[in-house]
Amino acid sequence: MDIDTLKFDEQGLIPAIVVDEDTGAVLTLAYMNRESLEISMKEGRTCFWSRSRGELWRKGETSGNVQRIVRITADCDGDALCVFVRKTGPACHLGTDSCFTRPVFEGLEPEGFSLEKLMELIKGRKTEKKEGSYTSYLFEKGLDKILKKVGEESTEVIIAAKAEDKRETVYEIADLVYHVLVLMAQLGIPIGDVREELKSRHIIDKKVKQEKMT
Repeated sequence: MDIDTLKFDEQGLIPAIVVDEDTGAVLTLAYMNRESLEISMKEGRTCFWSRSRGELWRKGETSGNVQRIVRITADCDGDALCVFVRKTGPACHLGTDSCFTRPVFEGLEPEGFSLEKLMELIKGRKTEKKEGSYTSYLFEKGLDKILKKVGEESTEVIIAAKAEDKRETVYEIADLVYHVLVLMAQLGIPIGDVREELKSRHIIDKKVKQEKMT
């Protein structure tokens, strides 16, 4: 649609809800003016208008946590935008994947499971220690303890797989994944970084396959 049909408010701004293209998670709510929207569309990365500083700011220009735009959609009234992105690093200046991490109300029991939700829980145990929590215990013991557990769980996976025990292997892989996520939280590595690395390897793999076919 033509951006001339969008409805900017009396300050020349329009709210932009930033969404993770891969997970569907809401990352942040920011504001754009016409200039920042045009820059975002031209450069393919998010550029917003800072209401507090009164200036343009490109996401990641200082932190390196860039948001690459997949698409932008407008709501039915044309007075709000939804910006779907693939991000590098945390979306929030506090270091979390999303700005929306503070519970206000919980109604129905949330459905579904994702590694992102598990990671947020793990990071919560790091920032706010909980008595009796195994995850908090690992963070208290530090990197060496976490690395030791990753090594132990890797060995358990190998033993289970060598015995061709699928059920036990799945159990041990789950333990390994959990401890790797704890390690990532300890080192400040977001899941998105690993996802991007895997995507880059997928592209390389496809190229190799094509070369072999030719």
